[in-house]
Parts: sequence; C-alpha cells; structure tokens
Amino acid sequence: MEQVSESIVEGPPERGPGPEGAAPWPLSERPGFLARRMHQIHVSLFAERCADFRVTPLQYSLLSLLRQLGQADQTTIAEAVALDRTTTTGALKRLAARGLVDRATSPTDRRAQICRLTAAGEALHGAMEAAAREAHARTVEALSEADQAHLIRLLRQVVAAHDDRMGEADLG
Repeated sequence: MEQVSESIVEGPPERGPGPEGAAPWPLSERPGFLARRMHQIHVSLFAERCADFRVTPLQYSLLSLLRQLGQADQTTIAEAVALDRTTTTGALKRLAARGLVDRATSPTDRRAQICRLTAAGEALHGAMEAAAREAHARTVEALSEADQAHLIRLLRQVVAAHDDRMGEADLG
C-alpha cells in the first residue's frame, strides 16, 4: 500500500496568507484531502486485485447495482451511483460494448434506456466479487472491525447530509 510520508502530510507549518489569527491547517487535518487520499488508495488496491477483469471501480458499482436491481433506466442508475447521466451513460456503453450489459429503449419512454446485466455480466461480477471485496477490506484494514464499522457509519452520515450534491462534476 502506498503511503505518504508523515513529513509531507504533517509537513512544516503552513506559510503565506490565511485568515487573520488562524492556526496552521496541515493536510492531515483536512477532511477533503483525507477523503481524496482514501479514494486514491482504494482505487490503487482495486486495480491491483481486479486488473485481470478490466473493470474500473465505477463499472463494478454499475454491475453490482444492476445485479441487485435486475434492470433499471440510466437516470435511476446515475442517481444511485451519484454521478451525472453523461458519465454513467459512457460507462454503461463501455460495459455494453464488452457484452456485459444490455441497453434497450424503454417500451414506455422512447427517451429512456433500460439496462440489465447479460449472462456474461453476471458471470464476470460473480468471478470478481471476492477480489473486489478484498480491495475494500484492504482499504480499511488498518482499523479494527469496530472502527471499520464506525468509519462506514460516519461516511454514510456525511454522504446523507450532502445527498443534494449527487451527480455534480468532479473538478479534478
């Protein structure tokens, strides 16, 4: 697992302009920085464990959601994975090109695309599930089981409090 040197994360006290009288604010105290680092770590672990499947974490989320729902329209899927429809549609098109997802025009709304896993998508999801679970477990393995559960509760609480921000662009 890649680690950031404590001296980089903790670093020297911040210099330069800041709010008058504000204490230094090291990166290691910033929730956004820590969330981004945790995401980087997870993506790296996922890539290591799941490289042979040629599926990104987002694509795995889409496969998992479709496995759970059976079928859904692209707007519902986008909302469920908290992404904009364009990004979600692109990912679903790539999965469809690989024969893992079927996309068809809705019989009740010609503007909507209904998606479902193909047999190959079901098989791939099943084949990679253990590796994906391992990547998730490795992401939080430094924590006790109780702390892992607590972290998940806290993350869910933060996500729920900002649910209105679903699908907003990643400004990189």
